[in-house]
Amino acid sequence: MKKLKSRNLFDILIQLILVLAVVLFVLMPFLSVFKESFIIDGNIDFSYYKNILANKKLLINSLKLGTLTSAFSVILATILAIYIYLSKSKTKKIFNLILLITLVSPPFVTSLSYITLFGRRGFITHSLLGLSINPYNMWGVVFMQTLSYISLNCLILLGYLSTMKNDVINSARSLGADTNSIILDILIPQLKNGIYTVFLLSFFKSVADFATPSIIGGKFNVLALESYFEVIANGNLAKASAMNVLLLLPILLVFIVVSYLNKEKSSTANANELTEINVQRMGIVYNIFRIIGILILLLLVSLYVAIILSAFTTMKKGSLVFSLDNFSKAKNYMGDAMLRSIGYSLISALVGTLIGMLIGYYLIIKNSKFMKLIDLISNMPYIIPGTFFGLGYLLYFKSPPLMITGTSMIVVLNVLFKQLPFSSRVGNTAMKAIDSDMINSLRDLGANTFYEIKDGIIPNIKPSLRISLINSFTTTMTTVGSIIFLVYPGKKLLTLVMFDVINSGRYGEGSVIALLIMVICIVFDLLINFIFGQRTSKERSTYVFGN
Repeated sequence: MKKLKSRNLFDILIQLILVLAVVLFVLMPFLSVFKESFIIDGNIDFSYYKNILANKKLLINSLKLGTLTSAFSVILATILAIYIYLSKSKTKKIFNLILLITLVSPPFVTSLSYITLFGRRGFITHSLLGLSINPYNMWGVVFMQTLSYISLNCLILLGYLSTMKNDVINSARSLGADTNSIILDILIPQLKNGIYTVFLLSFFKSVADFATPSIIGGKFNVLALESYFEVIANGNLAKASAMNVLLLLPILLVFIVVSYLNKEKSSTANANELTEINVQRMGIVYNIFRIIGILILLLLVSLYVAIILSAFTTMKKGSLVFSLDNFSKAKNYMGDAMLRSIGYSLISALVGTLIGMLIGYYLIIKNSKFMKLIDLISNMPYIIPGTFFGLGYLLYFKSPPLMITGTSMIVVLNVLFKQLPFSSRVGNTAMKAIDSDMINSLRDLGANTFYEIKDGIIPNIKPSLRISLINSFTTTMTTVGSIIFLVYPGKKLLTLVMFDVINSGRYGEGSVIALLIMVICIVFDLLINFIFGQRTSKERSTYVFGN
């Protein structure tokens, strides 16, 4: 009886900690932005909303950018995914490796490559084609955002395709269907739910992105960028809050619409291995997909090759020469930032994975009805723009009961809970695969919650833990939007140092930092896979909560 009572007390304590953590570090900052946006000097005042809506250009630009980027990204990712899916198994593995490497993308990498390749003195536009054009406009932003999202979107779509049995295609071929018909009548309809998902993800990230428009947008301005300037340049937190609330409204609308359309759930957590599809690789549609797919892959590779070249070269007497000058210049201000970034990312990965696992445990295994509400709140950062979430932390934690603005703690907590939706989603999916008979056997043997998790849960969800650790670490290492308002000058992370360097026009040094971030993420990825005894795979991409 005493053991049962102590077990219940332990469960209540853990759930209480989870509740307090999620409410305090997710819900309260979220509500603080709303409060700040329409309560001015203690009175309800919607003047900032009226002022912003009077000039609809910013909102229209944001919606236009999000729609165009999402549409192009969906189309190109779908074409590339189908081409890779129909490729030979060896070729498929090479393409998959390219996508996984380009998935580790620090912020501004594509913008930096865009400047290097297509800028006024770009390698392609100026050196090869002899052109001197202005690439800094809305279409430059659309182009770069589209390329930035293709890798993740393509991997997600491949996850949906890999759940389809080969017998479906074999039956179609036995009925006389050619490759064109298989693509148009089988594969594209199979991707319907996946297309909704990647459109949603692309729209979220596009309208919340302030970094790409700030670097290559030129005179093109959007709400996310303007809200950033309101905080950094003007210190007007109320107006910035109103802008972020207005930015959230179309995101919620798109989320509701897509959720309604995406009623049929397709699980990709148990995706099949990359097997070769027995079809004839011919036909007009297939050849078009192949040409476009190869061009996309070449472009993705060229963007990352451009970063490497830019890091190891410098301009002397009008020509590029090999040099390590960029490394010597960059190391002067990124030593502490590098260690700080790795430390924060490790904390985010370990603690975030633990919290996600516990939420899944109490929700699925313990069947706690109250935990459903906590799970819902914990997933809110999924649809909240990064600047919105960061601004919420700045507003809520600048006064009692927790005055932690300006400390390392506020940054760590922000990145941890910003990535929590992915960890909790992975945790929920993993718990659904746990054998209930095994749990009941442990309980019959007198195991308490601690040993139930230690001996029963963790050994059976190692692949999910691996995915959550890698994603949380990588996303924290490459994040910028949610922490841009929280990091003080003396405690910057690598991404923010990179942002300052690029905005100052020191592209070579920015390339060095980008390369360093990618190497750190890839090394951590390989290390975790080695520890867990598994090869790198595309499982991570099949969980649609990315960042």
